[in-house]
Amino acid sequence: MTTLRKTLFTATFGAVLLLATPVMALAKDFGTLHFATEAAFPPFNQSTPSGKIIGFEPDMVAELAKRVGFKYEISAQKWSGMIPGLLDEKYDAVIDGVSITPAREQAIAFSHPYTQSISGFVTLKKGPLAVLPGDDKVIVASDEAATASAIETLRASFKGKTIAVQVATIQADFLNKYFADVATIRTYQAGPETFADLMNQRVDAVMASRTNFAAYVKKHPDRLTSSGYGFTGGLLGKGTAIGLRKDQTELKAALDKALVEMINDGTLKALSLKWFGLDVTPKA
Repeated sequence: MTTLRKTLFTATFGAVLLLATPVMALAKDFGTLHFATEAAFPPFNQSTPSGKIIGFEPDMVAELAKRVGFKYEISAQKWSGMIPGLLDEKYDAVIDGVSITPAREQAIAFSHPYTQSISGFVTLKKGPLAVLPGDDKVIVASDEAATASAIETLRASFKGKTIAVQVATIQADFLNKYFADVATIRTYQAGPETFADLMNQRVDAVMASRTNFAAYVKKHPDRLTSSGYGFTGGLLGKGTAIGLRKDQTELKAALDKALVEMINDGTLKALSLKWFGLDVTPKA
């Protein structure tokens, strides 16, 4: 190589390095992120007898950590104080099947959704509400006529009955808005408590996310059934996502990018089939 060529090569290579350095510097080191979850909301998350937290969301976070490049911890927190704890910076993010709703968007930021959100009802096969009207049809809140018709039909079925629901959830808001004047709405601190009281015939129905109650119905096919209308949108949100503080813009961007990649390459679908038995992934 001539002296001139060496000089040009060295200069060009040096320029490339100078251009590349700022790009590489854009990769943010997030260190160790602390995720809060309920550890009692299967199959999204649950605690094993040994205390390990497992489920769809812990598996998802493990994959996100590989793609984004961070270490992480997951700890159990009470649902009712989870969002306030996030705002108080007790942890960095919330993963607990948190639905994106207008009210919550005023307080916190959300990642790209990782599941679609449809809410419905579980009843006892031999109970007074064994078969609810609706044939599992999903009603979207934007269809006001269909929503009004479905709710009016269910109001007749629920009159005088008791419906269990987890406190401070979108389902609790939905029940209180549409059924509190015809039925007793009984709230519980944890989701499993609602199903325990249904199994013990202390309530007539449970309202929850279909992705949440599918595991309970599958585990007790001789006693439980899911029937009636499913609802999505409006008070019931636009899907579930990771809850973040509004100032965590860099972390949100990194998580969004990784989640979209996981949707597009089928990774999130595989996790969905593993834990829910069906594909509940949203569009990228």
